Amino acid sequence: MSEPASESPAQRAGIEGALRAAEERFTAANPLSLERIRAAAGSMPGGNTRTSLHYSPFPVTFTGGQDQHLTDLDGHVYTDLLGEYSAGLYGHSHPVIIGAARKALDGGIAFGGPNTYDVEFADQLKARFPSVDLLRFTNSGTEANLMAIATAREVTGRGGVLVFHGGYHGGVLSYRGAAPLNVPYPTVVGSFNDVDGTVALLEKHAADLAVVVVEPVIGGGGVIPGTPEFLHALRDTTSRLGILLHFDEVMTSRLGPSGIQGRVGITPDLTTFGKYLGGGFSFGAFGGARAIMERYDPGHPATLGHPGTFNNNTLTMAAGAAGLREVFTPEEAVALNQRGDGLRDALNGVFADVGVAVQATGLGSLIGIHFQRGPIERPEQIRAANTERALLHLELMARGYYTARRSYLALSVALTQADLDGFAAAVREIVTEHAALLGA
Repeated sequence: MSEPASESPAQRAGIEGALRAAEERFTAANPLSLERIRAAAGSMPGGNTRTSLHYSPFPVTFTGGQDQHLTDLDGHVYTDLLGEYSAGLYGHSHPVIIGAARKALDGGIAFGGPNTYDVEFADQLKARFPSVDLLRFTNSGTEANLMAIATAREVTGRGGVLVFHGGYHGGVLSYRGAAPLNVPYPTVVGSFNDVDGTVALLEKHAADLAVVVVEPVIGGGGVIPGTPEFLHALRDTTSRLGILLHFDEVMTSRLGPSGIQGRVGITPDLTTFGKYLGGGFSFGAFGGARAIMERYDPGHPATLGHPGTFNNNTLTMAAGAAGLREVFTPEEAVALNQRGDGLRDALNGVFADVGVAVQATGLGSLIGIHFQRGPIERPEQIRAANTERALLHLELMARGYYTARRSYLALSVALTQADLDGFAAAVREIVTEHAALLGA
């Protein structure tokens, strides 16, 4: 997206100069991380095995985490507001999670058969998300989404998939721009929160569509909540046309005791999970209506196969069950999301006070920061602002706060109110210092 017309060449040059200075300070402060990334490039392309962890001039390397803090190779300690891109909801060393994992380790790791943890975890998820009559475990949200879409295509006998601009459902299911590695499903791409346009697309392509896949809050595409009107229109229209509705709640299941579906009172046909629910270990799951999911019963006459060596690995099952049972209770889900709403309000108050063209979006414990004014209802409306995002990221790291380069936050239960207040104060200091450059 082009820069706004109100931004002058001098302002753009000033932002770029401020970023260069921040990168120079960052490089000087992190020599061991720089050495490590250069060495890692000998065995991993770019020294990297997870694209989202890369940022310029280079990412710091972490040596440990404790509660809400991370320590890097050069000895810097950060308060973590990224929360492992929403997978780190429990912090880095919650005693309940550590204890459950240690107990599982002491009992043996890989059994090659059912264990005593998987059914407890499945029962908890089913109780938490009433749309799920039956479910299957996977090893990631990407896997879960692939399986859910494949299931929808099989049970409906149709091949088409409707997704939305800015949506992200895994490394091979990305709709945020060029994605040459995407699974080649016949795909229709709609505009998020556009009720009339989406209903028209559904009616036009109804005969070919198996499923609509939607993040009820767009995550990586800008942390934009779906309006209740939009989400209900999806449910009403898919039901009327015989198309399955798939809620990707890999990230958004944390936004209430029963995720977004519980908040808005919608029962999707399929739901996918991932991220924090595994207690910090690899995790994914897909589930839904019995009439759909019973096809995975090995005794079903038209059974579908779903192998996976680590689907019910003991560490994930034990940690995940303990986390829901003892830590992320329905009450704590409400409390954490209230703290997130409070931080978002505080940030927007800072931006208004200082008078900069910056805003925070999101819902509950998921927050996105954008360098523009005006409402943001869909990812296409977001100004790229890569330089501003990079500057904010490095300035926050210099002050001891870790976030995503794309200005994304996912809060953990380990964060205190003092942490959140300190973060808001750091943001105020940064935008005040650069107010002349951020006022367009």
